[in-house]
Amino acid sequence: MLPIFLRLATVLAALSLSASIPLNAQSEPKPPVAPALWVIGDADTTIYLFGTIHALPQGIDWFQGKVAHAFTASDMLVTEVTGQDDPAMQALVFKLAALPEGASLRGQMPAEERAAYDKALVQFNIQPAMLDRFEPWYAAMALSTLPMVQQGYSPANGVEGTLAREADARKMPQVGLETVEYQLGLFDGLPSDVQQRYLGEVIEQLPNIREQIGAIVTAWKAGDAGELAQLMNFGEDDPAFAEAMLLGRNRKWAMWLDERLDRPGTVFVAVGAGHLAGKGSVQEQLAERGIGTARVQ
Repeated sequence: MLPIFLRLATVLAALSLSASIPLNAQSEPKPPVAPALWVIGDADTTIYLFGTIHALPQGIDWFQGKVAHAFTASDMLVTEVTGQDDPAMQALVFKLAALPEGASLRGQMPAEERAAYDKALVQFNIQPAMLDRFEPWYAAMALSTLPMVQQGYSPANGVEGTLAREADARKMPQVGLETVEYQLGLFDGLPSDVQQRYLGEVIEQLPNIREQIGAIVTAWKAGDAGELAQLMNFGEDDPAFAEAMLLGRNRKWAMWLDERLDRPGTVFVAVGAGHLAGKGSVQEQLAERGIGTARVQ
């Protein structure tokens, strides 16, 4: 379930995902960076759909070619959320993530899972008290993020951060499909057993997280939507988790896009790449509404 956090990483800028993509010291040619881009439209409306990675390293030149052209031609930027840098966000995170007085995260864990969790804390030099007052979803976010933050990835280099700066420079209106509070509430509203499974899967995946995210970024750079579907949406066989984090949101966004087609203009919509790949994707939800999408890049 780690890849879902990739799509929500902007919610917790202090806990942003990253991946280790080592620089090649030799002058070998690099494959072109061409992330996937789609378009829908009618006689007076054009809407581009761009799949994003919320946190990236420096030096990936993706804002070029057809993506840059589509953005420049647009008169509005739409992302999952806006204003994620609000200083009040951290206080909101801690308020939502806190366990009831007297409860502890480790006290809720079965012995075997607690042992694995303690081992992970030791690996990252984290004292149990740092996370013990928080719900499982928050601990899962923190643990899945730390290995990547250590590699220097940042939302400042991510797609949304770049697009927001470009939009600000152009004085382009920016709209969020959701609010930060809503996205945090998705996690906070998960049943306790679902949160525990989420944390358990993150602990199990910790040894391979860097490789997983590296593979995701590589597929994204190549515009390989099929591979992204396999990498980003694996582990979403938990119906409650998948519905809350992926499928239900895709349906709502497809409805928003359908309604937006009733108004003229050109819109650049940038959402997590996992929402535009695989079963239940935004494109599939649009198709159910009779709206076709065309691949631009």
